[in-house]
Amino acid sequence: MNNDLEAVVIDDDPAVLESLEQWLSLANIKVQCFASAKEALPLLTEHYPGVVVSDIRMPGLDGMSLLRQMDAQIPVILITGHGGIAQAVEAMKLGAFDFLEKPYKPERLVETIKRACQQRQVTLATSPVVSDSDDGLCQRILGQSPQIEAVRKQVRALARANADIIITGETGTGKELVARNLHDLSVRQQAPFVAINVAAIPENLLESELFGHEAGAFTGAQKRQEGFFEAANNGTLFLDEIESMSMEFQIKLLRVLQEREVMRVGSRKAIAINVRILSASKENLRESATRGGFREDLYYRLMVAEIQLPPLRERQGDVPLLFQHFLKQAAQANEIELPELSYDDVLALELHDWPGNVRELKHTAERWLLTNSFQQVSVSELLQLGSNQRFALGDQEASLSARMEQVEKALISAELKQHQGDIKQVMEALDLPRRTLNQKMQKYGLKREEFLLS
Repeated sequence: MNNDLEAVVIDDDPAVLESLEQWLSLANIKVQCFASAKEALPLLTEHYPGVVVSDIRMPGLDGMSLLRQMDAQIPVILITGHGGIAQAVEAMKLGAFDFLEKPYKPERLVETIKRACQQRQVTLATSPVVSDSDDGLCQRILGQSPQIEAVRKQVRALARANADIIITGETGTGKELVARNLHDLSVRQQAPFVAINVAAIPENLLESELFGHEAGAFTGAQKRQEGFFEAANNGTLFLDEIESMSMEFQIKLLRVLQEREVMRVGSRKAIAINVRILSASKENLRESATRGGFREDLYYRLMVAEIQLPPLRERQGDVPLLFQHFLKQAAQANEIELPELSYDDVLALELHDWPGNVRELKHTAERWLLTNSFQQVSVSELLQLGSNQRFALGDQEASLSARMEQVEKALISAELKQHQGDIKQVMEALDLPRRTLNQKMQKYGLKREEFLLS
C-alpha cells in the first residue's frame, strides 16, 4: 500500500487555508488548498488517493452539498464553527468520515486525516478495476483475477444469446449471481427473472410448482395457480441444484424443454412458453450423466453452453476486495461504523482456504463487523475462532441484537475453553469486570466447571 498522505483542504477564509497548509505540511501531508468547493470538485474523482477536509459554511457550494456530490468512497472530514449534534448526525448519515467543531486541536485533525488516509488506501487496494472494454457488463461479478475475468468474458459473450446454459461450481461460488447477470444483460432483461431451488421443493409438489395446477387437481388445490414456467414467460427461469431432481421428473422436464409448452396439473390444455433456462449444479453433470445419475438427453438439452465458476481458493487475490465489499454492505445494513482492515487482516484473508467460498466470506465479513462493534478482534483471530468453535451466526434473518448475542456467547465460550475455566484470565482477556462476566455467563448458560481441565 502507498504510505503517502494526501489531502484537499477547502475553506473560504484565506487565513485558515494558509495555517492549515503550513500545519499539515509539517506533518508530512501533501496539501492542495481551494477557496471554494466548486474549484476542488474536478480533482475529486474516484481515483483521487487522498481525503477531503472542508468547512461547512461557505458561499456557493457548502460542505454538506459537496458531500452529497462527491464519490462516496473518498473520506470527508467536515469542520464548522457553528456545529451541533443535529448537524453532526446529518453529516454522518451522508457519509462523512468525521465532524470537527472549532476550536479543535491541530493534532486531532492530523490524526483524523491519517486514519482517513489509511481507510482510503485500503479502499483503493480492494476496489475493482472497471475498464471501458466491459461494454456495460454489470460489475456485480467482482474480482480482478484471470479466473473471474474469464467468467465475465463468458457472461458478456453468452448474455445476448438465446441459449440455455448450465452454470457449475462449488456451493457458495455465486451461481445465482452469474445467472442474474446473464439475464440483466440479455434481450429479456425487461421480462421476469424467476429463481427457484429445486432441492428445496418436495418431490410431490415439484410438478405443481413448476408447471402450475388447476383448482381441484389435488387435495388442497382450492384455486388455479400458474407455475414458475408461466411466471417466467418471455424471461429467464433459473433452476438451482438441478442435480437433485429425480429421474422420473427429469423426463417431464425434458418434454417441456423439447415442446416449449407446459400443462398444468389437472388440465389437458398445453400452454406455450417462451423461457430461457439457466440451470445450476454443484456436481459435474456430464460425469453424472455418464454414471447414470442424470439423463444424458436432458443434460445436452440444458447445456447449449456451460460456465464453470472457480472456487475462491483458486482466486485468493480477489478475497480482500470481496471482503471489503461485503463489509461495507453489512455496515450500511446494520448502521455500524465500518472497521478498518489492517495489513495483517488482509494477509489472514488471503491465507484462508474458504471451503464455503464467497458465501462463507460474506458471512465472515458480517461476523467480523458485529464482533468489532463491542470487542476488538483481528480477522485471523475470528477465523481461528470459527474453525475451533464452529462459530456461526445461525439464523441469518435474526435481528442485529440477537446475532450480536450469538457472537458474544461464542467469544466468552472460546475464552473459557482456552483458559480452561480460569475466570481471572477470561476477565483479563475480555477486559470485563467479574460481575459483568458472571452475569453474561449466567445469561448464556455457560458454567465454569464445564471448561475445567479434566
